[in-house]
Amino acid sequence: MTDTTSSPQVAFHFNAPDKLDYACRFIRKALRHDARVTVVAPLERLRQLSARLWKFAGHEFLAHAVQGDDAELFALAPVVLVEAAEFSTHREVLLNLGLEMPQGFESFSKVVEVVSSFDEQDRALARARWRSYQSAGHAIERFDLVLQGDR
Repeated sequence: MTDTTSSPQVAFHFNAPDKLDYACRFIRKALRHDARVTVVAPLERLRQLSARLWKFAGHEFLAHAVQGDDAELFALAPVVLVEAAEFSTHREVLLNLGLEMPQGFESFSKVVEVVSSFDEQDRALARARWRSYQSAGHAIERFDLVLQGDR
């Protein structure tokens, strides 16, 4: 169980050419490390992500549940897709694909923000989220996906 008295690790992953493709790769990597992931985004983006996650086959399949799915399935899924963090029972990794800083992020061990490489509105909103995390006293890790070769 996560110690909610400690501050979560906050990381910004910049320069994602396609945020949903990057989310799929991130989720796959997290599952390989037995992490449970909560993805927060508007419902339409969650549906788009779910469709992409279903395309992985065999040993690459990314088991997940979307807010509103059967409660038992939702509780067992290692990845849950929700509109608000409060709807998830997982408290390990929070992957934010939304436009705002997710309410309740403090209860997670790690928060990951994904930032577009070309969408200027997304980048501006990410800068605002960065400042909000910073003003709340959170240390922030920065990962430039271009420098890391994650295109």
